[in-house]
Amino acid sequence: MSGFRSHDGQHSDRMPIKRSLDEKKRLLVQLKEQHAALKPWTAEAVKTSMAKRISDLEAELRSAKR
Repeated sequence: MSGFRSHDGQHSDRMPIKRSLDEKKRLLVQLKEQHAALKPWTAEAVKTSMAKRISDLEAELRSAKR
């Protein structure tokens, strides 16, 4: 069973994924498209979570331009 344990440096270590500026821009576009395509019956928590992630990314991109 030891084959299932995580090793240092794996994404499963709860480390944030480092993204480049271009990757963040692509992710922002993708999230906006997904948010716009949500159905009316989608859970409010999902909508709120996506909106928060979008606003966080926009803030990161604004601060990176300065």
